Amino acid sequence: MHSNTASPTTTRPFTLRRATDGDLDGVLALLAETAGWLNRRGVRQWPADGFPAGRITPLIGEGVLYLLDRGEEPGGRNGEGGPVATLALDGHADPEFWTRGDDPGSALYVHKLAVARDHAGTGLGEALLDWAGLRVLALGKRWLRLDCSKDNPGLQGYYRGQRFTHLRTVDLPHRASGALFQRPGGLRARASGLALPFSDRRGASVPEHV
Repeated sequence: MHSNTASPTTTRPFTLRRATDGDLDGVLALLAETAGWLNRRGVRQWPADGFPAGRITPLIGEGVLYLLDRGEEPGGRNGEGGPVATLALDGHADPEFWTRGDDPGSALYVHKLAVARDHAGTGLGEALLDWAGLRVLALGKRWLRLDCSKDNPGLQGYYRGQRFTHLRTVDLPHRASGALFQRPGGLRARASGLALPFSDRRGASVPEHV
């Protein structure tokens, strides 16, 4: 139920895998593209030029940054290289947002969710959130959580549309983010048989912590 690895006879257009050191430039480019798009729309959650490598390399080193490739070959996005989408999923609750009363250990946390603009609107972000929700159940946790821009009702509405509930907004002057959302582990859809549009190739050699 909690595995979305394709069978040998199943063809899926994308492959999910853990990011490696060799993916750093592609991930940085994707995050910079997304950050620029957000900032042009007035959303200041991410730095306008994207993230420095020092913010991303630890996620790769911890094995908690995942990316979608086009087809079975790493780095293949329309022949141009770089991931189609990315997200980080871990058990690290931001201490400025999540308190002891939230039972931080009961959840997995989504960070750095981004979809290439030439794949926007295709449902990949929603599918990655569903995959993350399945990981919540597989690891015996209860909640999938994230924080997003506290001043962007459109972005918050998107997460509400993905079955997330707004818990509260933490208004810190040095943070653009602060709107806290969570949803129960599992899929967003009412039907339990939703197929994810990618093959899970995270790799058995990496410990199954997330």
